[in-house]
Amino acid sequence: RLTLDPGFGFGKTAEQNYLLLRRLDQLQELRLPLLIGLSRKSMIGHVVNRPPQARVAGSIAGALAAVARGAAIVRVHDVAQTVDALKVWQAVETAA
Repeated sequence: RLTLDPGFGFGKTAEQNYLLLRRLDQLQELRLPLLIGLSRKSMIGHVVNRPPQARVAGSIAGALAAVARGAAIVRVHDVAQTVDALKVWQAVETAA
């Protein structure tokens, strides 16, 4: 079983990471589940200018952006908050 982790943060600038996130849906062509780890990364800090423990909201926004673009698995530090945000997002997406 394989998953694809594009490696946010590894040798990339913040701008390159955000471009990768914006174009994440293009990786769907590989037909592998996408695993995304953005939680508290420096790319979040680059935008919100906060230390890692204060990047919860930014991390959740990143997780939502990743799932909206096809991420099947998100690795996070703040599990309960991210699950709640994803539940609300899913309710919006599936509303009739």
